[in-house]
Amino acid sequence: MPRFFCAPVQGETARILGEDARHLSRVLRLRIGEKLTLCDLRGFDYQAEAVSVCDEEVVCRVLSKMPNETEPSVKITLYQALPKGDKMEWILQKAVELGVSRVVPVETRFCVAKADPKNFEKKRERYRKIVKEAAKQSGRGMIPEVSGILKFEEALHEMQASEGARILFYEKGGRRVSELVRPEEQAVSILIGSEGGFSEEEARACADAGIALGSLGRRILRCETAPLAALTLLLAVTNNL
Repeated sequence: MPRFFCAPVQGETARILGEDARHLSRVLRLRIGEKLTLCDLRGFDYQAEAVSVCDEEVVCRVLSKMPNETEPSVKITLYQALPKGDKMEWILQKAVELGVSRVVPVETRFCVAKADPKNFEKKRERYRKIVKEAAKQSGRGMIPEVSGILKFEEALHEMQASEGARILFYEKGGRRVSELVRPEEQAVSILIGSEGGFSEEEARACADAGIALGSLGRRILRCETAPLAALTLLLAVTNNL
């Protein structure tokens, strides 16, 4: 059964707008009376049937309402150092499938890819589409945010001010996730390096700011593997797998 995000539900009526409505109308050729699953981005899913279909709006009648049960109990923000090529797209897709709440691209000392704010805004639109599709495919109850690029110092300051556990995963060693995150943790911020990892100065700055240095094991993981390993460990420790 197709799954789509919808505008806030009013009574027994739900509306799907914009690109999703065009996709349902032109690509899936949705017919009146056909059923689909909707998510209102407010924690509820709905079984509904189409009563009106056009390119700009699909109107549905709500048949049943239920709490969305796919969202983790812990909100995880991933601060991801900019990787080369299209690796960020893959990281975004898989991180959303696993349950990340927000992704913040970060420019660190050893990033091979350098940030160009104008070009990034164009990429960001594509990133948002990837995130939305991944959220839809994996049954998420929300569409995670993709933030603008931050310098390392800006990311450090933002993490320092955030609630919950804060971890930089350092390729030269750190503590286990199980030692840094409690099962009942409600928020976690993690910082993952690019292909070149982190400089000793960056790691020291994080430690001085109260951000723990974490480990993902004895092996050096690729920059596109590390965030997924970290997310999986966090979800396991907080009983979200």
